[in-house]
Amino acid sequence: MLDEESTGSSRCYCRYYDVETGKNFQRQKPSLTSSNTPEGLSWRRLHMSRAKLKATATTSELLSGFAMIAMVELQINTPTSVPEWLFVLFAVCTTVLVAVHIFALMISTYILPNIEAIAKLEVCEMVKESPHERMKGFIEIAWAFSTILGLFLFLIEIAILCWVKFWDYSFAAAAAATIIVIPVLITFVLFAAHFYHSLVVYKCDKSSSDMAKLEDIKKQLDEVTVTI
Repeated sequence: MLDEESTGSSRCYCRYYDVETGKNFQRQKPSLTSSNTPEGLSWRRLHMSRAKLKATATTSELLSGFAMIAMVELQINTPTSVPEWLFVLFAVCTTVLVAVHIFALMISTYILPNIEAIAKLEVCEMVKESPHERMKGFIEIAWAFSTILGLFLFLIEIAILCWVKFWDYSFAAAAAATIIVIPVLITFVLFAAHFYHSLVVYKCDKSSSDMAKLEDIKKQLDEVTVTI
C-alpha cells in the first residue's frame, strides 16, 4: 500500500493503492482550517491581509517609479515662461506622491514576508504566529495610502505635469488634459467613497456572522461538557 498526503490551505487528501484490486483510491481527511473555527477565521483574515499587501506593493512600486521618472526626465526649455509657483506645485506633489507610496511599500515589505512564511507552512496552529492580527492597522493604512491617497495624488500629478510640459507649447493641450482629469478625479472620489462604504458594511455583517458562528461553537462545546 502506498500513501501520499497532500495538504492545501483548507483540505487534506490521502491517496492509496489497493494491491488486490489494482485501483487507486482518494480519501478526504478532516478539514485543517474549517471556516467555522477561530483558526479558520484567522486564516481567512491572513489571506486577505496577504492579498492587500501584495496589491499595495505592486501599485506603489509602479506609481512611485513613474513619478520619479517623470521628474527626472522632464525637459524644460531655457528660458521658459512657466511660472515658478507651478514648478513648486509640481515638486511638492511629486514628493508627497513618492513619500506616500514609499511608506506603503515599506509597510508591505516589512510585514508581507512574515505572513508569506506562515501561509506556506499551512499549519493551523502557526496562524497565531502571523503578525496580520497585531499589524492590522498598519496593513489598512498601507492599503489606503496606496489605493486611495496615492492614486488621487497620481491623477493630480498628471494634470500638473501637463501644464509644466505644455505651457510653452500649447495652452489648449494643458487645458484639455485638465478638463479630462477633473471628471476622472470626481468619479474616483465618488467610487472610492461608495466602495469603502460598501466594504465597511460588508465587514460589519461578516463580523456579526462570525460572532454568531463562534457563539454556536461555544454552545456546542458547553453541551458536550454538560453531557460528559
